[in-house]
Amino acid sequence: MTRDKVLSYLGLAAKARKIQSGEFSTEKSVKSGKAALVIVASDASDNTKKKFTNMCTFYKVPMYIYGTKETLGASIGRELRASLALEDTGFCNAIKKQIDSERM
Repeated sequence: MTRDKVLSYLGLAAKARKIQSGEFSTEKSVKSGKAALVIVASDASDNTKKKFTNMCTFYKVPMYIYGTKETLGASIGRELRASLALEDTGFCNAIKKQIDSERM
């Protein structure tokens, strides 16, 4: 049920047009300073994970590895998505809180 809550938040953020998805759009969002949180799929390639880990560390954007390409894409009404950037601090805080409580 908790996993569904994170995916529901992502769906709401997508409807509010506060998500950039796909590698290019996520990278653009981080580098322009709009991204409040980056989520990378657990089944994304090692190069993708490393790229976003380094980029998010440099630009001081929190990053989580969460879900799969299929679940991330489905939650925002798209096909497979390896990376997402949230551009809203409210959704960002709710999702971070949910993922952190899940990992305890």
